[in-house]
Amino acid sequence: MLDLAFVRENVERVEEKLAERGVPGGLDSFRKVDLERRRLLTEVEALKNRRNRASEEIGKLKQQGVDVQDRIRETRTLSDEIKRLDEEVGKLDEELRQILENLPNMPHASVPIGSSPKQNREVRRWGEPRQFSFPPRPHWELGEALGILDLARAAKITGSRFAVYWDLGAKLERALANFMLDAHGREHGYREVLPPAIVNSASLFGTGNLPKFAGDLFHLENTDWWLSPTAEVPLTNLFRDEVLDAAELPIKLMAYTPCFRSEAGSYGKDTRGIIRQHQFQKVEMVKFAHPDTSHQELESLTNDAEAILQKLGLPYRVVLLCTGDMGFSSAKTYDLEVWLPHSGEYREISSCSNFESFQARRANIRFRTGGKGKSEFVHTLNGSGVAIGRTWIALVENYQQEDGSIVIPEVLRAYLDGAERITAEGRLVPK
Repeated sequence: MLDLAFVRENVERVEEKLAERGVPGGLDSFRKVDLERRRLLTEVEALKNRRNRASEEIGKLKQQGVDVQDRIRETRTLSDEIKRLDEEVGKLDEELRQILENLPNMPHASVPIGSSPKQNREVRRWGEPRQFSFPPRPHWELGEALGILDLARAAKITGSRFAVYWDLGAKLERALANFMLDAHGREHGYREVLPPAIVNSASLFGTGNLPKFAGDLFHLENTDWWLSPTAEVPLTNLFRDEVLDAAELPIKLMAYTPCFRSEAGSYGKDTRGIIRQHQFQKVEMVKFAHPDTSHQELESLTNDAEAILQKLGLPYRVVLLCTGDMGFSSAKTYDLEVWLPHSGEYREISSCSNFESFQARRANIRFRTGGKGKSEFVHTLNGSGVAIGRTWIALVENYQQEDGSIVIPEVLRAYLDGAERITAEGRLVPK
């Protein structure tokens, strides 16, 4: 959430930055409400001055033995009016708060201005897409033929956009999670956390998912609980309403959790396979950083996610999102896009963002140096380290062989009892 005092003092600048994000109407409603609030405050102050003067006169007149009942009634009337206006000011304060809650973060100066993904800027690429001597098949065909992916039975159990993994398909998912957690913990210094997969409204408000994006979430009926859309939510809220020690920054956390999304607005997109699911698993990285170093931490966070793809030998590119393509809470975002041979395109597999103080202000997460002095809002960052399902897809498609088998990258074989290849031999799933 943007700082109210900052917005008041920098309305034109904030309006300009929000216009870069395509926010319609700018701050017209903010100006209107704030102007009325200022007018009422001026009126309240004038009434309080009148009441104070009247009270002084009453005191003097009493000493002179003058009847002051009319003056007392007048001060009571003034007090009633002051109370009424104070309540009106309170309502306007709530309106301003709601306006701010629904405004996105301001983009960092280094973010390219644009209205669609076409204005995103490619930063770098790693690896060369493999040249196949045969037409590469999509992951859903390969998975079904090998007996490791079952979308039909998942639809029977639950519905569309769910998956059942069998045998080495399930083990591959588990292997990827363990591999990522080990790499981020041992090599990148992240502390592992196993948080709840159900979160409350306050947690979702803190990360910017509520109130604006309730339609993207699954709510548990008759409760204040929601299925978590990403481990970013519980990890960030671990320190809600707390003051951290600046000496501990940056704090680096990671978690492997299921994620649940309604995929509102995605009707007709990626209907085949497991690109876009209602439930998927992800390793998430979250950082709490000092404001002076948070953008350096964003670069290292992105590099940590890249290291996973490099170890797996998966070609990818890094894209800096433009103002119109960033998430609501983000000040700057890099997307990592992995190469998928069947479609012949790069697809997002990780999104690494610096939210600066936007989430921290909503969740009231502060830091203080040496336990003394005024506390400040910390900067929060997060990135997928990476999405397991899409990594599964990328491995299956990039490492497919002409006979339909899948070669397992060397870094994963120790997690799969030494298996070097996934084949249809020993297929257990009934056709």
